[in-house]
This record gives sequence, C-alpha cells and structure tokens, in this order.
Amino acid sequence: MKPKRYLSTALAMAVLAGAPVVAVHAQGAANTPGPVTELTYADLADLAEPAEAVVRVQIRKQAPVPAERAPGLRPGHVRLYIEARTLVLIKSPRPFGESLRYLVDVPLTAAGKVPKLKKQEMLLFTRPTNARPGEIALLHPDAQIPWTPELEMRLRPILADLASPEVRPTIASVREALSVQGNLVGESETQFFLATSGRELVSISVVRRPAMPPVWGVAWDEIVDQAAAPPRPGTIEWYRLACFLPDTLPRGANISADSAARQRAETDWRFIRAELGPCPRNRS
Repeated sequence: MKPKRYLSTALAMAVLAGAPVVAVHAQGAANTPGPVTELTYADLADLAEPAEAVVRVQIRKQAPVPAERAPGLRPGHVRLYIEARTLVLIKSPRPFGESLRYLVDVPLTAAGKVPKLKKQEMLLFTRPTNARPGEIALLHPDAQIPWTPELEMRLRPILADLASPEVRPTIASVREALSVQGNLVGESETQFFLATSGRELVSISVVRRPAMPPVWGVAWDEIVDQAAAPPRPGTIEWYRLACFLPDTLPRGANISADSAARQRAETDWRFIRAELGPCPRNRS
C-alpha cells in the first residue's frame, strides 16, 4: 500500500534531510504492539537523565519509508515516518509544537506486515537536534516507549530527583581505599573515596566491631561520616552506586598499608556490593 499523498512531501523532506532514525523496543502481531518488557528503575533513569525532553504523544499518521531510502535498516524491520500529536511535556527546556515528526524503525508483525501504530500513545525521550521546527530525534533506538499511567507515575519521581539542585553526582571512578585496624581484635574501619563527574568526592565507610554486624554508609562529600546511612533501593543515590560501581575493587585504588589491610578493604568492598544488590536492566 502506497503512503497517502498528504504525507509524501513531508516524508521526502524528512528522508532527504537525514532525519535521525530510532527504533521501538518491541512490537507484537497484527495491528498493535505486543507486551513490552517491564522497564526497571535503572532502565528509566538511564533514559531520563540524558534526555533533553520527555514527551507524551499520540501517533496520528504513519507512512513506510521506501527501503532504498532507509540505509542501515535491519532485516525484519520497516522504517516509518511518524506524525504525532503532543499531549504532555513531561520534561522540556523549551516549548514543543502541537505536531511532531520523526523517523522510527519498528519490527514487522509475525505476518510480515507493517504494524499499525495510529492512535497509540507513546513516551518519547529526545535529544537536542538542529532539525526544522517540529522534527525531533530520539535519544536511543528504544527511546519510544508505549505509554501507560503506571509508567508515567514511576517516571515522574525520577525526573524530579534528577532535576533537583541537590541531585547526587555521577560516579566516575574509585579513587582510593584505605582500611585501618582498631584497638580491639576484629575492630576496623575502611574508607572508600569515589571520584565523580563533577570532581566532588563521595565517601563510603564500613565499620566493624567485635560481635556486631558491620555498619556502612555513604557521605556525598569527602568528609567521612560514620553516621551516614546506606542509600535506599530505588533512589537516585542507590542508582549512582549499584549501577555504576565496579564489582571488584580496582587494584591501584587500594592504598592500605599491608596485605592484611588490603584484604580487609577488598572484603569490605564485596560487602558493599552485596548490600547494594544488583542493578537489573531489561533494555537491550
């Protein structure tokens, strides 16, 4: 079936202008998308933080791009020219028009047909672009996500935390680890200093006392604070650590005085990683 005439001019302009191409994460059979893999906290934070804008839209029109005008198209996919209606600007540094246009690669249905996306609502995570007004580019190949009220409810607190002036910095590396033995047998304190993208230092301390479970906490500055607490799961603080700290302590960072102290530092690092738990991600 040929694209309708009222789309042909805009489609040609978008293709010739090299409009950015993005891809839907998953589509189902026949006319509607199938179940989308549940996005985790980390999945949403990974998309939300670098996105210039997050927009809820409703798809109004679609037209397939001829294969010869779709370089890099993967087998089993079709490139669509989409026109969508702006519904809600969830995050945006600038106003958006009522109508948005972009290109997207989507899988063909099980029957090998083009899926029909008209009237479906999507969340778009966009990046800056010099395209003409109304043309947008998605942040990643899977940065168009079928919208649900539940998904938006999970996303909004993440965006609010990331927009806070007190948002925790991104961890860049483990700078130093130092473990010191206490006066009593079995007593020790280990301090880890983390470098951040903003050149601040974050400190983590692990304190062990005889016949007591180890206690640890995070201070989001270079001052070691034994009263600091661990981050709560499902928060930006947890995300910064659980999703970006290495599983093992980098050898060059361990500056403890002797082999026993270095071993304590490595043990305490493994303890912290176990306490933080895994950082599940379902995006490909």
